[in-house]
Amino acid sequence: MKALRRLTDGITSYSKVIIAVMLVMTVILGAGAGSVSSESGLSQFESDTPEAAAQTYIGENFTSGEQETQTTQVIVRSEDGNVLSKESLLRSLEFQGTLRDDDEINATLIDERPIVGVSNIVAIASIQGERIAELEAQGAQLQARQQQLEEDQAELEAAFERLQTDRTELQQRSDSLNATAAQLEAALGEVRRNPNASIRTEWEGVEPNGSVTLNETQYAVFEQAGEDIRNATNQSAVQQAYRLGTVGVLESQYSALDDEGEALQQRAAELQERRDSLEERGAALEADFAAFQEQQAALQNAPTPTLAEQRAQLESLNESELDSVLGTVLGNSGGEGGNSPFAGQAVRLMEKGYTPGSTEASARTMVIQQAAQSSSDVAGGAGVSDATIDAQLKMQEYAQDVDSGEDYLVFGFGIISNEINQSMEDSLAIVGPLAILFVFITLTIAYRDALDIVLGLFGIGVVLTWTFGFMGYRGISFNQIMIAVPVLLIGLSIDYAIHIFMRQREERLDDDTPSDVRGSMSYALAGVGIALIWVTATTVIGFLSNLTSPLAPIQEFGVVSSVGIVAALVVFGAFIPALKVEFDGFFENRLGWDRKKRAFGTGGGRFSQALGVGSTLAKRAPVAVILVALLLSVGGAAGATQVDTSFQNEDFIADEPPSWMYDLPEPFVPGQYTAKSNLDYVNDNFQREDSQAQVLIKAGGDGTGIDDPATLQALHEQQELLSDGSTYQTPFVGATGEVAYRSPLTVMETVAAQNASFNESYRASLGSNGVPEENVTALYDRLFEVAPQQAADVIYRTESGDYAAMRLVVPTDASTTTTEQTEEMRAIATAIEDGGNSVSVIATGSPVVNEVVQNQLLDTVIQSLVITLVAVFAFLMIAYRVTEGSATLGIVTLLPVALSVTWILGTMYLIGMPFNVLTGMITSLTVGLGVAYSIHVSERFNLELGRRDTKWEAMDTTITGTGGALLGSAATTVGGFGVLSFAIFPALQQFGVITALTIIYAFLASVLVLPSLLIVWQRYLGPEETESMFDDDTDDDGVGDAVATANGGTDDPTTVESETSDPATTPGETSEADATAGAEPATAQSDATSGTSSDAAGSASAEAVPSNDLDLGGDGSDLHDATEAETATATGETTDDGESAVTDAESPDEAPDTAAVGSAAAAGVAVDDDDTPTATRTVSDQRPEPGTDFQVTLAVEDAQGRVVLSETVPGSGGRVTTLSPTPTSYSMVGRRLYVAWEFDEPTELTLTYEATVPAGATAGEELPFDATLSSAAGETGFDGPAALTVTTPFLREALDGPVTRETLDRASDLASDGELTTDELESLYDRWLDGEE
Repeated sequence: MKALRRLTDGITSYSKVIIAVMLVMTVILGAGAGSVSSESGLSQFESDTPEAAAQTYIGENFTSGEQETQTTQVIVRSEDGNVLSKESLLRSLEFQGTLRDDDEINATLIDERPIVGVSNIVAIASIQGERIAELEAQGAQLQARQQQLEEDQAELEAAFERLQTDRTELQQRSDSLNATAAQLEAALGEVRRNPNASIRTEWEGVEPNGSVTLNETQYAVFEQAGEDIRNATNQSAVQQAYRLGTVGVLESQYSALDDEGEALQQRAAELQERRDSLEERGAALEADFAAFQEQQAALQNAPTPTLAEQRAQLESLNESELDSVLGTVLGNSGGEGGNSPFAGQAVRLMEKGYTPGSTEASARTMVIQQAAQSSSDVAGGAGVSDATIDAQLKMQEYAQDVDSGEDYLVFGFGIISNEINQSMEDSLAIVGPLAILFVFITLTIAYRDALDIVLGLFGIGVVLTWTFGFMGYRGISFNQIMIAVPVLLIGLSIDYAIHIFMRQREERLDDDTPSDVRGSMSYALAGVGIALIWVTATTVIGFLSNLTSPLAPIQEFGVVSSVGIVAALVVFGAFIPALKVEFDGFFENRLGWDRKKRAFGTGGGRFSQALGVGSTLAKRAPVAVILVALLLSVGGAAGATQVDTSFQNEDFIADEPPSWMYDLPEPFVPGQYTAKSNLDYVNDNFQREDSQAQVLIKAGGDGTGIDDPATLQALHEQQELLSDGSTYQTPFVGATGEVAYRSPLTVMETVAAQNASFNESYRASLGSNGVPEENVTALYDRLFEVAPQQAADVIYRTESGDYAAMRLVVPTDASTTTTEQTEEMRAIATAIEDGGNSVSVIATGSPVVNEVVQNQLLDTVIQSLVITLVAVFAFLMIAYRVTEGSATLGIVTLLPVALSVTWILGTMYLIGMPFNVLTGMITSLTVGLGVAYSIHVSERFNLELGRRDTKWEAMDTTITGTGGALLGSAATTVGGFGVLSFAIFPALQQFGVITALTIIYAFLASVLVLPSLLIVWQRYLGPEETESMFDDDTDDDGVGDAVATANGGTDDPTTVESETSDPATTPGETSEADATAGAEPATAQSDATSGTSSDAAGSASAEAVPSNDLDLGGDGSDLHDATEAETATATGETTDDGESAVTDAESPDEAPDTAAVGSAAAAGVAVDDDDTPTATRTVSDQRPEPGTDFQVTLAVEDAQGRVVLSETVPGSGGRVTTLSPTPTSYSMVGRRLYVAWEFDEPTELTLTYEATVPAGATAGEELPFDATLSSAAGETGFDGPAALTVTTPFLREALDGPVTRETLDRASDLASDGELTTDELESLYDRWLDGEE
């Protein structure tokens, strides 16, 4: 407390220095505010979750258009026409041409087929259909040639086979003939050797063994040869004989063989010529086939026909030709035209209710692919670049210019982002002036002073400047969630300003505190300073709890909010007070203006009465109030468990503003908003190009699994379940009734249908279940060879050629929730992982990641709330235990905040408001704003307990004083941000409503519920309060019997009984005590009117009342002042029971004027100054230290007759230790003690009591005495010390001894350390100057 007082003194004493320092800081921090950037995408809320990491992995390793482009959809719809007519299709091509001719738009489009629509597919299918027909004719010719070649080849092979057979037969005959010739030669040899050998016999020996049939003609030749050989004389003749007998005999056979051999040779030559011809024909056919395949490949890889070519082709089609092409591209892939590569390609671009194959439709879409301008500028709408936004806005302008009976709706995240930003700007343009106006009007009502209003608004500006400067220097972007920061800081700033300004006004008008500008401000800061510090500390604790969130923007929100809250404390705790001191001093001292103002809510009237409801309820039915609040909280808590959570861009898309806004004058007229209606239309009728969930399948630790047949089989099984239409409900089912999922299996099947060579490999790899089983790795390799782009879309191949991952892409139905989508995608992932081999599988994609963030957002709400409440509970308990000695007061202070949290969450459920990135912070705001209200009330009540006579007066002062400031703060904040309900930006609408309700609930809890909690706390757990200095226990004489204490004898705090000696007084009678209840008691009256008997005098004796029967109790701070009965006694008004407070012996005309208790006038007797008794006061220590006890003794000599002693007990606490003799009556009102005696003879009176110097008392502070002795002789004061002077151990020593140099040196050190006040130091210097050594 001392340190705080020194700090506040320093602020008011060195105000110019404070102002200069603060201005410099504002300039420095303000320089950073200009560098704050904005971020509206949801990607910033992604945390390091497995799902987010998987999505990043896909984006980095799969070459898919969705991950590298920003998608725009253009919906073409016609309520009465046909969007598939030739004219409609041509209009779409013209529209595309307009877009391509715009350089700004064209620069953002991708290179390959940037625009795909039904008109494009129809035109391209028609163009390529003609080329395909030509190729098919060529292919047919080549097929016929090949067939003929094959037939000729077969015939030639047969001829060669026959030739070979004939050659074999001829060889066999030749061999037989040669064998016969050898036998003939042997027979001739026998004839030559044996002259006796018979030639006939030898001939006959040859014939049977020969393989050749011989005849007689041939024998004749043989016979001649035999004779010639016998007659031969030389070898030559022998040789001739041999030749004749062999070759000559067989000459005809040899000649025949030669002829046949020559024939075979001729046949062989002819066949070889035919073979050479076939080879030439085969080579020519092979060349023609190669050329044909090149033409096929050229057709497949041909560049997309230009828009001009497409337009010309469409124009050339007649109705039947167009219908034919439409039937192909819009039909089922397995139906008519199913063999065409374009079969069913355009169905996905048709509305959900379209009948495949029909040539009529009411709506279709075209998809425009724009190149990503940054890593976040991708489909799914994280953060969209300015170039993309501008291009989409231009597309929208061109779409509006299409002159036809059709509507062209442009839908893209660039337009959505633009409308979100536009709605924020339009909202600020509309509600900004309204909010400022309302805040200004409310501050005008509360402040009623232009300077205070300007200072308050200026302070808010400084706080925001410091906060945004911090954001700029730290590189923290302003996003959706940061909208809450200005709301919080403006609310707290207004709260701080009103409390400081209102408290200063109270202090200036309080007779017991300084009324000058600086002194009152110092007192005000000291009075509310501790509350502001605690408010700041608890609020910072609450917002720093957001550091536990896994979401970076929420962490940044907690840090920025905490910095801003501290800035608000510094600005409104030092800067603004210093400015106000200087300005008020200037106006008063220089201009002579009176700057004293009454604090809002303290002047009586309707505001005071309304604010007093909480105090009244606390007096009459505190328990009932608490029970009602708890019941409401139970209902709110039940509703809180049902509050939904939402995390998607749709939460921030504005609806079309109400028509009255378009009647506003410029510049307040809002723009046009179509994104929300277009989005709803797309969700209801088309597949959202950005709405896709994915299942990532990664290879195991050993790098295997992706090419494992078991993995493909598990994937195939899930694809079958996706197609059955009953197992999974969240995939988008298009017009064909099928789910257009993509995976390696679907890509391979598509490529196989278009590429014959891959089809051969694909079919060879298929197993019995239709899934590749053989050579899967080689099949992947072949797929990357023939269709690398399509393969890379679903399979990730590393640079080393290993297959590391693949994915399943599933379009989701936007009408289903992300929770449902995530559950089903995770079920698919689990099934694939369980059925696969050595693979890890995880569900991801925008819906899944958003669901994870959504759950994290809800966890953050709950986690931050629990941490905040626990931390703030602990802080307040420790703080109040240290400063007030009661930890339970911290619980009581925060309990209304906890209640208001349940109320606001229950309200969110009732009005159907979900948690999103903005409303999810409402619990932190509730605690942050609510704890400020509660702490102000608790701290003010605790402060007033030490200032006021009773707890009821302390509560009344708290509620009308601090409650008035709270009302002004709450009304300003509620009005300022309640007007956000008129905002176009949905998040601002929701936030405005929920923030206004939060402030209302926090205010109501602090002024309606907290007073009852404080009263119950004070009654059972707080310091004891006793409205009498006496115990309730009676002694033998019945003394103290009728004294009510601390609401113990009655629930009416205005009733305080005074003890009389008449035990016979009934409730229906009017006794002296009744007549003077709550007033200055024991008025000396006659027995007839006083209700006392003549025995009363005898009851007073010299015996002292035992000290343990007389107790002031507590610190007396909750005891009340004079009551209504007191006024009734003085003025003659009627009491509560309807009887006159003036006794029967007195007529109204004789009613005495207001006089001191026990005065002669009051007693109705003459005053004799000579009979005035002597009264003295003695004290145990005239210079006590803070927190120490002191004893006071009041002594009266020769008291006679009726005597009343009254004393205001200084300090706190207290206990009467001696009261002699036993009094006739006694009571205590507030800190005022009254004792009445009646004596027949002079008697000495003694009253001794003990009390305590308040622990917060400062050195040099005086605790005055105020004792009066009233009797028939008149009034007299007490001789002795008039007050106690609080001192310190050092000052006591210094004042009791000489002031030496060492004393001054030590005093100087203590003053520098803040342990000695300036006044105390100067007093020592004065004594030293006076020579008191």
